[in-house]
Amino acid sequence: MKHAWWKESVVYQIYPRSFADSDGDGIGDLNGITAKLDHLKTLGVDVVWLSPIYRSPNDDNGYDISDYRAIMAEFGTMADFDTMLAGMHQRGIKLMMDLVVNHCSDEHAWFQAARTSRDNPYHDYFIWRDPKPDGSPPTNWEAAFNGSVWEWNEPTGEYYLHMFSKKQPDLNWENPQVRAEVHALMRFWLDKGVDGFRMDVINMISKPWRADGSLPDAPVVREGFLQPGFALTCNGPRLLEYLREMKAEVLDHYDTITVGEAPMATTQQGREISNERSGALNMLFQFEHMDLDSGPLGKWDLKPLDLRDLKRTMSRWQDELAGEGWNSLYLSNHDQPRPVSRFGDDGEFRVVSAKMLGTWLHMHQGTPYVYQGEELGMTNVKFARIDDYQDIEILNMYRVATTERGQDPAQVLASIHAKGRDNARTPMPWTAGPNAGFTGGKPWLKLNPNYPQINAEQALADPDSVFHYYRRLIALRHAHPIVVYGRYDLLLPEHPHIYAYTRTLGAERLLVVCNFSHGQPVFELPADIFHSGTELMIANYPVPTEPASTEDLRALRLRPYEARVIRLRA
Repeated sequence: MKHAWWKESVVYQIYPRSFADSDGDGIGDLNGITAKLDHLKTLGVDVVWLSPIYRSPNDDNGYDISDYRAIMAEFGTMADFDTMLAGMHQRGIKLMMDLVVNHCSDEHAWFQAARTSRDNPYHDYFIWRDPKPDGSPPTNWEAAFNGSVWEWNEPTGEYYLHMFSKKQPDLNWENPQVRAEVHALMRFWLDKGVDGFRMDVINMISKPWRADGSLPDAPVVREGFLQPGFALTCNGPRLLEYLREMKAEVLDHYDTITVGEAPMATTQQGREISNERSGALNMLFQFEHMDLDSGPLGKWDLKPLDLRDLKRTMSRWQDELAGEGWNSLYLSNHDQPRPVSRFGDDGEFRVVSAKMLGTWLHMHQGTPYVYQGEELGMTNVKFARIDDYQDIEILNMYRVATTERGQDPAQVLASIHAKGRDNARTPMPWTAGPNAGFTGGKPWLKLNPNYPQINAEQALADPDSVFHYYRRLIALRHAHPIVVYGRYDLLLPEHPHIYAYTRTLGAERLLVVCNFSHGQPVFELPADIFHSGTELMIANYPVPTEPASTEDLRALRLRPYEARVIRLRA
């Protein structure tokens, strides 16, 4: 297996709107990030992934871009960006930008020109289709943010495709001029010193055209409603061709880190795209493990996580990419709820379960991602009123569910409390003081009310905090190549509460044992793993005196949400 700096790195995601506000307008900005870089240096991360900071009307909080080469005014200026980037590099931290090129904003100059006439040179930058003979939209697809994926454009008498908001028209990657534009804007940022890209829904850029240029209808899941079109638009026939072209034209000429967001991706696609010899990107964000607590109707259809499902999913990605590709490791980001509320216990066992989840994740093979506030053990929020939320997905879903589908508003809010994206977007709590030290003004989104107890100042002062535990986890990864390059092997695949696995590199072996429950299950070391001694590497409870030998591992009673990483000595 080839060694690479991006395999050995830990990435920290910043959602700029919610990280730190320097000018008192209630919105996080670039100068706020610069002022907090020592927090990241102390944590020990190697790379920052920065969610979009480009000029945008903010229909989807910056994921609708109107100018790819300009900074959103409320975030600062290009000079502020240069200062921030220099501050990161001075601290040995690289910067990965968000590349959002499946779609742009309907206020981008390209689309403003494209919608005026079918003959406009920019018209073919986007995806247009005539209505069906009965005047209805070209397909029955539902957009990610509800409603049809097709929006009528009166000046040209046709529909344009938008897989997300109607203000986010999809780009037509069949047009080589569009691809050249994307390559040029990538070079613009790489030449400024940026170190790579996280590519938003990149596996949607190739659409599944029929021979006649039409798109297929989606299978009917719910009678009388629009049907989810995502499964039909992910992993299209020319995806790898487009990504390989991007690699040849741009990425091969720079030393970058690249990760592609890839909903609905399979392990086979993960191997193909991240293959070191024939692929195009370093790694993918796959969603399979993020969908395990969703029912057949999608993310808002809540169901409990079965740990055995998580084992099967994670182990398949670990096993099938081993030696062929590379995994990204994450439990949270700007689109996901807080993991301690989702997979742990955000009450009595908040701290130990947050540490357990971090241990479980970081000890896998792959590049770990830490989302802002995860290192503090931040929790979900339960705003009582829909008006307290800002996210377009939440607001559209609530409107459709309550007014069009007649669902109980209280039940809809319960789903939002569990899965809503604003759970991850509440402002970063820096102190227990006014507005959590995030801003001197009114925060753009309400703070999590538990910020007096959960904040960075408190975490840094407490040697037993989640923050200092994450520091130790990251340091462990940096110090021991086995954590990066060791082989993964699952133990106890059918145990309902214990997730245990080994990592092996040469003669060295680590044992990772995690209890995902409130109970106290007994871990029994399988008889075929025999070693004469052990060494505790890290644990989320006060360091136990045992195990002194593998005999003690034959009946190790775990405390609630306990995690241990143990070196097994031959």
